[in-house]
Amino acid sequence: MADRAEQIRIKLAEHYPRAKTSLVFENPFQLLVATVLSAQTTDEQVNKITAHLFKEVRSAREMSLMEPSELEPYLKSCGLYRHKSRYLIEASRIIMEKYNGEVPDSFNELIKLPGVGRKTTNVILSSAFGIPALAVDTHVYRVSKRLGLADGKNTEQVEEELKKIIPVKEWSIFHHHLISHGRKICHARGPRCESCFLLSFCIYARERGISNDLEEAKI
Repeated sequence: MADRAEQIRIKLAEHYPRAKTSLVFENPFQLLVATVLSAQTTDEQVNKITAHLFKEVRSAREMSLMEPSELEPYLKSCGLYRHKSRYLIEASRIIMEKYNGEVPDSFNELIKLPGVGRKTTNVILSSAFGIPALAVDTHVYRVSKRLGLADGKNTEQVEEELKKIIPVKEWSIFHHHLISHGRKICHARGPRCESCFLLSFCIYARERGISNDLEEAKI
């Protein structure tokens, strides 16, 4: 499995050399906000929201002083905006009271914050602090299972399976590579299997009898 995973990792790296988070942020607090907002909302929409929000609300201190009714208007175009407004204000208050206004760089501390789950925690550790982490979102979950890299029943199980077969130093970028592949080719509906450079590794395609001319020529 490790050899197979390495072949997949190399191919993904070749095809997506500039893969990185599409969320726009300048510091760990902004990434925390953006990642919380990204649940059930596209990164593109989050960037539109934060472009305006971060001009008015620049820090955990400023957000901690707000009421949900003050923050909600900024987030209205975001799914579950009322819940997210409360979570972000509560998290900001904890950051101010417990961490001196600085977002903690510890998994165990981050995941305790309101609205911050395992995926958000791993995204912050990886993209804000450069700490190896492997966040499993809907794209990572789908693509890794279709490729047979994991078969876990939930995101945490898939994360642990991937971490066993991917080198630690590659965790963060592998996350971005799988997301890029999920967005460009391995869609949830109507995946572009026939043009996929990972077709020969794909259990999902094999089970459906999908192949392309290149793969057929190798058989």
